[in-house]
Amino acid sequence: MFKFILTEVRGPVGIITLNRPEILNAWNAAMRDELVVAFDQFENQDGVRAIILTGAGDRAFGAGQDLNETKTFNADRAEEWVAEWERLYHRMRTLSKPLIIALNGVAAGSAFQVALLGDFRIGHAGVRMGQPEINSGIASTTGPWIMKEMIGLARTMDLTLSGRLMDAEESHRIGLINRIVPQDRVMAESLALAEELAAKPPVAMRLDKQRFREMTEAGFRDALAAGVRIQREAYASGEPARMMEEFLAKRAAKRT
Repeated sequence: MFKFILTEVRGPVGIITLNRPEILNAWNAAMRDELVVAFDQFENQDGVRAIILTGAGDRAFGAGQDLNETKTFNADRAEEWVAEWERLYHRMRTLSKPLIIALNGVAAGSAFQVALLGDFRIGHAGVRMGQPEINSGIASTTGPWIMKEMIGLARTMDLTLSGRLMDAEESHRIGLINRIVPQDRVMAESLALAEELAAKPPVAMRLDKQRFREMTEAGFRDALAAGVRIQREAYASGEPARMMEEFLAKRAAKRT
């Protein structure tokens, strides 16, 4: 049914796997659309009481945006792009069931943001996380919003403006990774936690998650409005396209 993701059900747990390992599970519009459909299916499936999101392979949960898509954007397409992210992020934020992110590798850019939209994150010592969008000419809007909610303004400015990736220890120390386990135990530990959460009273779970969403909704909507304004200006300038071409060329040169 899906081209870019995999889904399965194990007991009360639905599992979604980002499945573009050849490009570190970077996503395009089609993959985002598939994710929304998969979340819808598990949300509406009574037997599923918790959800795990992970990535295929052992290198990356997700490298973020597929730059081969965004390098072609103009200002109008950039505005549509923000709307696509709104659809996915809103779907994730309105899930009534707990969402666990099983970090099997790097989580960068929008994949980092998606990871932070989960309720729990389990990773291993080799995981790296961060917001390197500035390095490829992409201005950050939703990323700073979700980071500020979780780690404060000073760290958000650090990660956004430097584009650096944190190691697992730093991510755990500041509360972005809940548990660090051996690499070969990430999925097993995620399943164990998912089954524990699936056994919780579902109405209380839904209402708790609803309240967390209400507490952060104003900031989310502000980030989306800013995203339209900022991305239109950025792509109209031509800088993102130039920087992405340079970034992709440097990456290709390293492989040869």
